[in-house]
Amino acid sequence: MLWNRPQGSGCFRMGLGCGGHIQGAEPGQFLMVRLEGQQSPLLRRPFSIHRVIVDQGRVHGFEILYKVVGTGTALLAGAQKGDGIDVLGPLGRSFDLHPGHKTFYFVAGGIGVAPFLFLADRMAAAGFDMSRVNLFLGGRTASDLLCVTDFEQLGLSTNLTTDDGSRGRQGLVTGPLEEALGASPPDMLYACGPLPRLREVLAVADHHDLPCQVAIETIMACGMGACRGGAVKDRQRNDADRHACVDGPVFEADEILL
Repeated sequence: MLWNRPQGSGCFRMGLGCGGHIQGAEPGQFLMVRLEGQQSPLLRRPFSIHRVIVDQGRVHGFEILYKVVGTGTALLAGAQKGDGIDVLGPLGRSFDLHPGHKTFYFVAGGIGVAPFLFLADRMAAAGFDMSRVNLFLGGRTASDLLCVTDFEQLGLSTNLTTDDGSRGRQGLVTGPLEEALGASPPDMLYACGPLPRLREVLAVADHHDLPCQVAIETIMACGMGACRGGAVKDRQRNDADRHACVDGPVFEADEILL
């Protein structure tokens, strides 16, 4: 482990040094992570790739952004520089980034912002006009609004909401999102967050007939589909499941039912 930095509201950014097999990592993919030698909980936990660590044009590691919610993440929060971290990945399906698209909206709630910094970095490196990328970020309170400065430094416009009004506009993130969509709909909407918030965003996207990709936050046991966990309903076949670890975690909005 390279670093483990508090981010407020029980969240941390951890830097992980990794080997040469990671050069093909894509935004939206995830890692399965646990502290080396950890006996309980036994299974790794899934985390979006938050950012790649680049030196002289080569990827040398990853950052993950995580929140302490249970025993596994509490153990990670106590890790120190130099501690061994057991990592499997990168895994899963990434965001599609169409070169013909010009305007983009990112919609996230709390820790759901995690995959979007990697996506924004990739867009900036590819020459997209970052002034046409808008981040809509919501949280319960100001401390839940993570990485805002990082996005602003990349040139994104930020639209912040909090439930208690302690920062940005008071209310749900779908409020300013609806207003912006009415004025200037994007070529693509990307969303990540807890399932209730994703359902709200998908309803907005459906109402405006917008292309939308969502990154699903769900529990995974193995990250490779063997456990059949992380299931979401296939929109075309109600009797079938899609699995976030192998079919996702990024899905087209019209592929799944939440």
